[in-house]
Amino acid sequence: MAKSPLTQFSRRERQIMDVLFKRGRATAAEIQAGLPDPPGYSAVRALLRVLEDKGAVRHEQDGPRYAYRPTVARESARRSAIHHLLHTFFDDSPEQAVAALLDQSAADLSDADLDRLAALIEKARKAGA
Repeated sequence: MAKSPLTQFSRRERQIMDVLFKRGRATAAEIQAGLPDPPGYSAVRALLRVLEDKGAVRHEQDGPRYAYRPTVARESARRSAIHHLLHTFFDDSPEQAVAALLDQSAADLSDADLDRLAALIEKARKAGA
């Protein structure tokens, strides 16, 4: 299977995409302000150029500066990130990933959360039958 460009994001590139998904449109300065432990402005601009080269964002003129928008849907990026996570850390096993999540956060799940998860599992079971 060919790799999606979304699976090839660095940590910082993913953080920038997250800011853009939340805002919809942002300047480099706005993106920088939305990043944890932000790098310098020049580094943000360089990362935005890389993301443009990857086809993940595009820019438009906004007065004297550029405003950036994601070119991929958030859901598409989410699926790609999950696929990458499963492949990298869980040997392509959704069961291992779900088990790890439940081990990590079982105490934080409400009865309603557990009911929803049980319904999703039942739906998956019926779809696979």
